[in-house]
Amino acid sequence: MKKYIILTFLIFSFSVSAWSVEQQASIVKNMDIYNAIWRELSINYVDTINYDQLNKTAIDRMLQKLDPYTVYIPESEEDDLKMMTTGAYGGIGAMITQQGDFVCISEPYEGMPAQKNDVRAGDLILELNGKSMKGKKTTEVSQLLRGSRGTEIELVLQRPGEKKPIKKHFLREVIQIDPVEYYGMVGDSTGYIALRDFTDKTTVEFRDAMLDLIQNGDMKNLVIDLRNNGGGLVSEAINIAGMFLPKHSLVVNMKGIQPQNNKSYKTTSEPLYPNMPLVVLVNTNSASASEILAGVFQDMDRAVILGERTYGKGLVQTVRRLPHNSYLKVTTSKYYIPSGRCVQAIDYTHRNEDGSIGRIPDSLTTEFTTHNGRKVRDGGGILPDTLLKRRDQVNISYYLFVKNIFFDYATEFVQTHKTIAAPDTFLMTDEAYDEFVKYVLDSKFTYKLESEGMIKQLKNMAKVEGYEQESAEAFEALEAVLRPNVERDLRLFRKDVEALLSSEIIRRYYFQKGVIKYEMRFDTWLHEAVKMVNDESLCRQLLHTK
Repeated sequence: MKKYIILTFLIFSFSVSAWSVEQQASIVKNMDIYNAIWRELSINYVDTINYDQLNKTAIDRMLQKLDPYTVYIPESEEDDLKMMTTGAYGGIGAMITQQGDFVCISEPYEGMPAQKNDVRAGDLILELNGKSMKGKKTTEVSQLLRGSRGTEIELVLQRPGEKKPIKKHFLREVIQIDPVEYYGMVGDSTGYIALRDFTDKTTVEFRDAMLDLIQNGDMKNLVIDLRNNGGGLVSEAINIAGMFLPKHSLVVNMKGIQPQNNKSYKTTSEPLYPNMPLVVLVNTNSASASEILAGVFQDMDRAVILGERTYGKGLVQTVRRLPHNSYLKVTTSKYYIPSGRCVQAIDYTHRNEDGSIGRIPDSLTTEFTTHNGRKVRDGGGILPDTLLKRRDQVNISYYLFVKNIFFDYATEFVQTHKTIAAPDTFLMTDEAYDEFVKYVLDSKFTYKLESEGMIKQLKNMAKVEGYEQESAEAFEALEAVLRPNVERDLRLFRKDVEALLSSEIIRRYYFQKGVIKYEMRFDTWLHEAVKMVNDESLCRQLLHTK
């Protein structure tokens, strides 16, 4: 024990050697105060204290002052850490949601234990391993559903349309979430690969998808979809970049305070697809490793980036082991892509007086150039070569989704429809949509528009400013237009309503891949990407390629 203490002291002494005397003194002072507070609480506090919970709260609040990516991971959340890096966990393979007093199965994953044992979307979990789940929240039930591979689980389910509860008894398995969400041909010669995230399986799955598309689909060009990909392991993004870039190409530089955090990563082998035309789709939820991959393709003029400005996360985290099987995921460096720019959009070191944090304004960003001399800027994510605008509209479809109307209707729908058309041909008829409209009206569904509250505020302001009488007629007409009318709005916004309803129904028969196939038919961004990747002259023009 004495040797261990001496060794720990030596390691600590070495680790602080780079600190200034003032920093060391400040740390010692604050640790003394922290320890004294714990001592006083343990001796004098009037009630029983949950020390683990209180300590985690103190650490969490402290780390919140730094950035949202530096987090403490206690032993109880170790499985979540493993899932972040591997995409795997032990469980039944199903998504869950709150449904009144119980938790409900919202989507069983295809081929996983829940689906193989006929656990269905819409099933309420009444009991789990003999314990009532009434009043339990999704986080609690999720922890109970998880467990080591091969361990037994018993569920008592209440299935809509069934009078008696159903008992299911089966074994947990390792649930592997595929980083390649979908791949397939989207034209005579165009392949499509949608990456969900970057785990330790991403490179292998991406390479397998490429080979399949080339050998069985005669792929000549490729669309990589990074929309809603929040990142993950940087090494996997580097590996994928290496399939398309020349050997020894710089992919990313990482720079931190400590010398061991300063690293450069280059491609290590000859590219498999050096000349394959590429288009990369991104959106505001593309972050971190996604931005590295899209950014290096842009800086090297290797692919056309299409979509909207990415999230802007240029910070790198390292997982450090702490005592008692806990961990600290700590921001150790910033990353810089080949042009020399960092895409970090938020400066966490300079907060506003109220504690809020703003994005770095464009006026404070710096201009850089790509390999071919195109102008790009730092400090705000990856700005696509061609910007696309999403169709954001908050109408009745949003409120139907939030109140689970689509989910509940689909649960009833499957009880009377054994099969439906395949995702690539499914269309909702007028008769089928009329049935849904009737269902919504019979359910007494109501909703309130945000514009109603804004009109009320505007009326009050008009009254204060003395325009109450003059504006009364105009406000009355506006209120009539914006007053929710469920049947009218179901007809007016049928396109949006039908898209979400169809996706939920298809999910019950063909699972997530079926939903993707259906939604691809109406994905205007994907259609634009396919059109662009097949237009060689336009791509060359955008990339300044000779």
